[in-house]
Amino acid sequence: MTEPTWQQQTPTTTGPPAPPAPLAPAQAPAQPAPHAAPQQHAHAGGAGFTPSAQLRESLATLRAEVGKAVVGQDAAVTGLVIALLCRGHVLLEGVPGVAKTLLVRTLSTALALDTKRVQFTPDLMPGDVTGSLVYDARTAEFSFREGPVFTNLLLADEINRTPPKTQASLLEAMEERQVSVDGTPRPLPDPFLVIATQNPVEYEGTYPLPEAQLDRFLLKLTLPLPERDQEVEVLRRHAAGFDPRDLAAAGVRRVTDAAQLAQARAEVARVQISHEVLGYAVDVCRATRQSPSLSLGVSPRGATALLATSRAWAWLSGRGYVTPDDVKALAHPTLRHRVQLRAEAELEGVTAESVLDTVLAAVPVPR
Repeated sequence: MTEPTWQQQTPTTTGPPAPPAPLAPAQAPAQPAPHAAPQQHAHAGGAGFTPSAQLRESLATLRAEVGKAVVGQDAAVTGLVIALLCRGHVLLEGVPGVAKTLLVRTLSTALALDTKRVQFTPDLMPGDVTGSLVYDARTAEFSFREGPVFTNLLLADEINRTPPKTQASLLEAMEERQVSVDGTPRPLPDPFLVIATQNPVEYEGTYPLPEAQLDRFLLKLTLPLPERDQEVEVLRRHAAGFDPRDLAAAGVRRVTDAAQLAQARAEVARVQISHEVLGYAVDVCRATRQSPSLSLGVSPRGATALLATSRAWAWLSGRGYVTPDDVKALAHPTLRHRVQLRAEAELEGVTAESVLDTVLAAVPVPR
C-alpha cells in the first residue's frame, strides 16, 4: 500500500486493517490505507474553504529536506508535521539505531526552530529538565535558571530510561505549556513541542511511561527497521562521507519557520467537521472502552486529539472538511498509546493495533 501523503487529493478506499503511515509497528510495518473519495462520505456541508497551496507546499518540502539526512521514514515526518499543526507532542518508538534522534534534529533544522536535547538517564533529576532556583552569593538572592524545557522543540531522548519522578517533570509543561517553580508559573515559548524517543518497553533498563503521561502525547509513531534497499542507501551515504553530526554539510536548510506554522495552524482551525463525522469519532473512542480486550479505553482527551489530527490530515490533503476516512487514517497513531490491554489478552497475543482494527471494522461509518 502507498504511504500517506498530503499531496494526495482524491484517495481511494481499501480495507481497515492497515494503520496510517506514521505508524506501522516495527515488527510488521504496514502502510496506511488510501482514503475514500470525499464525496462518498458525510462531510461538513460543502467544500468549505480551500487550504493555501503555498502553505501546504512549504510543509511538503520538509519531506525532501529531511530526506537529505534520513533515508525513508517519510511516514514519521508526516506524523511530526501533523503534530506541529496541532501543537501536540509526539512519542517516537523504535529499536536503537533507526535514526530517531537524527530525524528530530533534521526536522528542527529545516524548520529553524530553537531546539534542545535532554538525554534521559536513571540519575536525571526534575530540576535538570525544568530549571531550578540558584542562590546568587553576590546579591544574596535566589534567581531562576531556566532548564532545557524552555525551547521550541525539546528532544527528550530515551525518556523511558529515567524514573517516573523525572518523567513527571514534563507533565505540567506538556499540558499547561508552563513551568511552576517555587509557586511561580513561567510560560514556555510558542511553539512548544516535546518529541520524546523511547526504546520498546521490553528492553532492559526502561521504565514504562504512566498512563497520565502517555495521554498527553498527541501521537505515538513507530519507526520500523529500514527495507534492504534503504539500508544499502544508508551505507552508501556513509561510505561517501556523510556525517550525521554535520547537517549543514548534508545540505539541510530552512524551508519554513514558526510564522508559517502559525498561519497553517490558523487554517487547520477553520477545517469543518460535520455532526455525523464528529459522532463517528466519538463512537470509535467509546467502542474502545467497551472492548473485552482492554482494561483502559480512550479518554475524552483522546477523542479531542483524534478530532485535531483528523482536521490536520484533511488540511494536508487539500480539503477544508473532514471525512470519516480522515478519522480512520489517524486512529492508530492517535489512539494506540491511550489504550491498555488486559493481561489475559496480552497472553493470547492481542495487540493494541489489532484491537483498534477490530473497533474500526465494527463501528458504522456515516454516509
